[in-house]
Amino acid sequence: MQKIIPFLWFDGQAEAAMNFYVSIFKNSKVLSVTRYGAAGPGPKGTVMSATFQLEGQQFYALNGGPAVQVHSGDLAVREL
Repeated sequence: MQKIIPFLWFDGQAEAAMNFYVSIFKNSKVLSVTRYGAAGPGPKGTVMSATFQLEGQQFYALNGGPAVQVHSGDLAVREL
């Protein structure tokens, strides 16, 4: 069982990044995609968050925007 899910923060590029990663790694797939609705805060239909798997390793991607700056060495933990 995977204990840690890497969290990737994007400023609008989460879907493109996820699709790129899935296209270059074998045994990879998109697990789920959540899109913004009419209420926002992002443009309707754009990806808010997504989970995907690369060679059995799960990843979480978020279009968090520029409001919160994530810096090298920052660590986010999601309990399973």
